[in-house]
Amino acid sequence: MSQRSNDVAAAFDDSPIMRQLQDLSARRQRLEETDVDFHGGTRVLTVSNQKGGVGKTTSTVNIAAAIADLGGRVLVIDLDPQGNASTALGIPHSSDTASVYDVLINDMSIADAVQQSPENERLLCLPSTIHLAGAEIELVSQVAREKRLDTALIEYMDGLEEPLDFVFIDCPPSLGLLTINAFSAATEVFLPIQAEYYALEGLSQLLGNVKMIQKHLNPRLKVSTILLTMYDGRTRLAQQVADEVREHFPDEVLQTFIPRSVRVSEAPSFGQTVITYDPNSAGAVAYREAAVEIVKRGAPRKKGKK
Repeated sequence: MSQRSNDVAAAFDDSPIMRQLQDLSARRQRLEETDVDFHGGTRVLTVSNQKGGVGKTTSTVNIAAAIADLGGRVLVIDLDPQGNASTALGIPHSSDTASVYDVLINDMSIADAVQQSPENERLLCLPSTIHLAGAEIELVSQVAREKRLDTALIEYMDGLEEPLDFVFIDCPPSLGLLTINAFSAATEVFLPIQAEYYALEGLSQLLGNVKMIQKHLNPRLKVSTILLTMYDGRTRLAQQVADEVREHFPDEVLQTFIPRSVRVSEAPSFGQTVITYDPNSAGAVAYREAAVEIVKRGAPRKKGKK
């Protein structure tokens, strides 16, 4: 090989692309060597952000799939009328499918509507259908309208032979009765935040809503997890947003951030999460790292307990 060829090869070995590939390979290796334990009861997290387009549903399904891949038993409740979480998990959700609508409005048991995702035998989904779009109005006249999901979920979990490790509730991007039901049923709030200029504005509004729920409906509720999504490390703005969010919420923000990724965006069109669609991609590795972090952190401690 000529000196010129050697110089070109050396330059490529030290290029940003090669450094990224080496970093990704090292991260994949660390994940393969990571061991996690599931203990301490079922954690119920509502995934919410009233600002749309922040990766809320994408984060829900990919974190859930990654935890199931780690060995956890996971239920995803699709509470968004668009049904995108159901689609990404490969769950049929046509208008005649038993769904979360039937649970909330018709008193159907969750056990009669839940389906197993083809992604993983440990990954379950309570799907959404188009009927859920009218549930906000129908819930108004229901008895205990804010607690119907909570009641159904407790009944379902009490009847399981093998307990769930995690429940993720994917909310619509609005504060209506569906989202209030999710907040009432959960013990933790999981907030995906896009690394962009208006991130903190939407966050402050959502935290105000959480405080209202804590005061009137669910004092157990706590913001436990904040995940930065659509992170572009090439921009100074993304780093500034990350620093600012971490300054305000040092204990809640995950160290892992989710980069912008074409593979993550492509996966739902194939009825898959990126965890199975392209497990070696940067997006899949990031979501697997975030899942490990969430599991290892454990549930937030109650005040006054060490």
